[in-house]
Amino acid sequence: MGIHIIKMPDIGEGIAEVELVAWHVQVGDTVREDQNLADVMTDKAAVEIPSPVAGKVLALGGKLGEMMAVGSELIRLEVEGEGNVSADEAAAPAAAASATAAAATPPAPAAAPATPAAQPAAAPPPAAKAPASAPRTGSAAPVAQAAPAARNFGEAPLASPAVRRRAWDLGIELQFVPGSGPHGRILHEDLDAYMQRASGQGGPASHAGSGYAMRTGVQQVPVIGLRRKIAEKMQESKRRIPHFTYVEEVDVTELEALRGKLNAQYGKERGKLTMIPFIARAMVVALRDFPQINARFDDDAGIVTRYDGVHLGIAAQTDGGLVVPVLRHAESRDLWGNAAEVARLAEAARAGKATRDELSGSTITLTSLGALGGIVSTPVINHPEVGIVGVNRLVEKPVVLGGQIVIRKTMNLSSSFDHRVVDGMDAARFIQAIRALLETPAQLFID
Repeated sequence: MGIHIIKMPDIGEGIAEVELVAWHVQVGDTVREDQNLADVMTDKAAVEIPSPVAGKVLALGGKLGEMMAVGSELIRLEVEGEGNVSADEAAAPAAAASATAAAATPPAPAAAPATPAAQPAAAPPPAAKAPASAPRTGSAAPVAQAAPAARNFGEAPLASPAVRRRAWDLGIELQFVPGSGPHGRILHEDLDAYMQRASGQGGPASHAGSGYAMRTGVQQVPVIGLRRKIAEKMQESKRRIPHFTYVEEVDVTELEALRGKLNAQYGKERGKLTMIPFIARAMVVALRDFPQINARFDDDAGIVTRYDGVHLGIAAQTDGGLVVPVLRHAESRDLWGNAAEVARLAEAARAGKATRDELSGSTITLTSLGALGGIVSTPVINHPEVGIVGVNRLVEKPVVLGGQIVIRKTMNLSSSFDHRVVDGMDAARFIQAIRALLETPAQLFID
């Protein structure tokens, strides 16, 4: 038998370390060749690490959420035949681990000398008097006490400052605690009884499982993997970019009528069209007159790079969090071409199969919450871009048109811009241009 060490591979050019986000094996497992061992994260792309050999897992090289350098030990396997390390190299980590464990183990205490039979045992120290605010335990002998007094609605509860302080610390509303003291005064015992009933230990009087039961559980969720990348990206964007948000209402009645006709005529053979391909087309056309918005700003170097091609980031929600796959050269595809590519990218992102190239290089982003879009939002710019267009919920409502009150389909566009690069007037004019195109959809196809 031999030892085979699998090291963290070189994921891509310029990547020195990656984050370990998932283990698919444990110590003692038998793995086969090409079996997925672990998932690592670089930027927003998850990469699977397969096993080049078959063997038994001896040790894992890192913990979830740990940043691991390229070339560091990822996993150690026991394999048939010779491994890829010498016996000395294989034994060194085990010896170091044993030494560490031995150093961490406290020495066994010396045996206590036997107590002479003639020596009397020391008297136990007197019990310390419990402070008034300390919670009582159920081990004490039962003490007869008065039945809790009923309290009229709105009547102020009577309690000592110590009881009030303890109730505040426990998050208990004294108004709901029956008091057994004189004139209905609430005692510490009443707090104990109330807590016991709320926690489900009060027998027939228990209210556990009701909507008013006290809940004391705490859950700690480590922020690792994609969620940590999203947090870092959002923090960097808000810290570095002075956001300017502009909201405009758009009448999409005619656009929805056109979309319905196209889906009825071509939906079976070309696929159904959502609103996204139309908005993407409107952004492509409008950006011809606003090239400063289809750009990326390197604020460290002080350089704005403008792009002729529109590489449109499409924000997609996944189980792991929000990712932004890139619809490259959106200007070169028709409605169905963009729709098909958006669907493919969204599916790859949700399955965790989107590549690094598919998740980077966008020049402007389109984000939509669909039916949950609300009436307004403040989208966060995808750094280092300088603009993002957000789509809010489509609603039907009465509007005045030609002096008449009619029902129209409307939605808001909530967009944010980097105010260092994009002036407020240009941002407003850009959104107004998109609005004009969507309200008269025939203009989307005029070159």
